[in-house]
Amino acid sequence: MLALEHLFLWFLLYSFAGWVYESILVSISERHLVNRGFLNGPLCPIYGCGAVLAIVLLHDLTNPVEIFLISSFGASVLEYATSWGMEKLFHARWWDYSHFRFNIQGRICLLGAIVFGFGGVLIIDVIQPQVERLTAMIPLMAVHVMCVVFAIAVIVDTIITVLGIVDLSDHLAKFGDAVQSRVEEAGDSWQWGKEAFRDKMRDLSESSQERIVGMRHLASSALNWQQRRMIRSFPRMRSTESTKYSKIIETAREMLRRK
Repeated sequence: MLALEHLFLWFLLYSFAGWVYESILVSISERHLVNRGFLNGPLCPIYGCGAVLAIVLLHDLTNPVEIFLISSFGASVLEYATSWGMEKLFHARWWDYSHFRFNIQGRICLLGAIVFGFGGVLIIDVIQPQVERLTAMIPLMAVHVMCVVFAIAVIVDTIITVLGIVDLSDHLAKFGDAVQSRVEEAGDSWQWGKEAFRDKMRDLSESSQERIVGMRHLASSALNWQQRRMIRSFPRMRSTESTKYSKIIETAREMLRRK
């Protein structure tokens, strides 16, 4: 039982480290602070799962080349499976590596595999021995309490997140219809997509800019908090149901970014 509790605590630790890593990368890329991660809390579970699997399966290996190769392959399989599963469940692609060379269906890429390979070596040879030493110092009762509290928090967070995002397509359709109705009432034309929205903003007068503020409120009312957070957190997120929904996501993201 204690071994499983330690694995759970390590899962949380590496999930948090993955969240920090992802948030820094995306924030730099987007040039503004991004709270990256599928869950509301500061966790990227895919990193925690990958790290714990590596710890369980590779702890007896001493050859860094073997650790690197197995970590690269295993993490890529996990990332591909996660991307596929989330796409089937939520009808959306959360990340896309199509702009990188040597990618497979945009789900995984060679650069990511290399990073994960080095990460596996770093965890197994450098970080995890120190983590195990520190974990062993935590009193047994504290371990039990921490595991119960964190497990409840993660379960509740997961339920809230899934319930909030599962009907994303319906909300995108609602948002699209609301914007089109608003535009038609004003006798104007409208095109979906990031670039089309930016061009529209440049062409609008100051009075018309106020109409965009109203559309931003439409985005806030048609899309729930979870959906808005996801759209902000995943810059390459797109719908797998229709190109129009993907363009609506791009437009909503641009609207939500504007104060």
